[in-house]
Amino acid sequence: MFRPTMLNGTSLYNFACVFWNYDVSDWSTDGCSKGNASDGLLRCFCNHTTNFAALWTYREKYDYAEALDWISIVGLSLSIVCLVVTIGHHIKENFRINSKEETNNMNLKIAQLCIYVSLLAFIVTFLSGVQNSSRQNDAPVGVDDANNTILDSDERVEPDRGSCTAVAALLHFFLLATFMWNSVYGTQMVLLFWTDGELPPYWSIISHTVGWGLPAVVMATTLGATYRLDSPLGYRQEEFCWLAALDKNKQFNFGKPMFWAFLLPVGLILIYNILLLVLTTWRTDREQKSTKPSSLRTMFLISLSLAVLLGVSWTLGYLVLASEGTAHLVFSIIFCLCTTTQGLQIFILFTARTPSFRASVSRPVRYISAVNMHLNSRSYSLTKALWSTAGSESYRDLKDQQESLF
Repeated sequence: MFRPTMLNGTSLYNFACVFWNYDVSDWSTDGCSKGNASDGLLRCFCNHTTNFAALWTYREKYDYAEALDWISIVGLSLSIVCLVVTIGHHIKENFRINSKEETNNMNLKIAQLCIYVSLLAFIVTFLSGVQNSSRQNDAPVGVDDANNTILDSDERVEPDRGSCTAVAALLHFFLLATFMWNSVYGTQMVLLFWTDGELPPYWSIISHTVGWGLPAVVMATTLGATYRLDSPLGYRQEEFCWLAALDKNKQFNFGKPMFWAFLLPVGLILIYNILLLVLTTWRTDREQKSTKPSSLRTMFLISLSLAVLLGVSWTLGYLVLASEGTAHLVFSIIFCLCTTTQGLQIFILFTARTPSFRASVSRPVRYISAVNMHLNSRSYSLTKALWSTAGSESYRDLKDQQESLF
């Protein structure tokens, strides 16, 4: 009998009863079998006397993070509805090329549409598949299995079933694509402001290559460099379907793909987007040249709209990573509120405020309010008869009373 000592944060998964075979200089299970291990003791039975042992494998015990709390669910659900409405209205109103002069603006409209689509795809994928349905804690323990086979390793790694890795790859791609299209849109705004409405040749091809191509290359490179079928945790996390970030001691590891495949490129993109925001705001301020409240309000709305579309609020995520204690909690709540409702913010700033959308909404409202519902409007007033007795009451129609008076 053996009583294994587990490392912190681990639990027993399986074991094998073996003896040392000097002929092959290796462990062997010949003549040995497993007994009951439900009470924490490993029981081995062998039909020969020799050097014998128990080899066991353990697995990590995870405290699974609640990736989808109520703030995320409500905020992301609102964003999905708002993005669907925004995409439909954007396609209906902005993709009507009637003259050559509108062609330059069409690149801006396409960039906006790509931002909306990639963000919507990310949110839908996140809500539907971010929780790992094949995690280790749900896998059956094999200690009571009578099959006595030598284990390959002392660490149990749940074989990848593909779905969680696919979700992590899609989330990585769609979120990177959203940020890349943010940069493409901001770059176009700056170029149109500073070049009198002219974009470089082949800009459409360049923008699609950068917006969709670079995220695909980064995602594929990360997947190929870190993913192994027998060890998927080099690429993704076990708690939920996202890029791996921590080492075995639960400390952030800069060698994991979370840092060099996501945080680093997104950080560079956000710095670039903030510079674009400053340039665009400064140029717009020069053109306004007014201190009137209406002009200042217009400037504020332009800056706010660009900040939302360029994803500037995601910079709060780096403050979440760098903070601890109460500050970490506060930054986490603010980050969650700002990022999960990004679709709602886009809808309010880019769709709900447009005259065409308000006109399309007001038409059915006016139609409903114009419908007259003809109901019987005859009213009755009841009066108590003064001659009632014994507590009984009687009432009569005033119209009948007036007729009787005449």
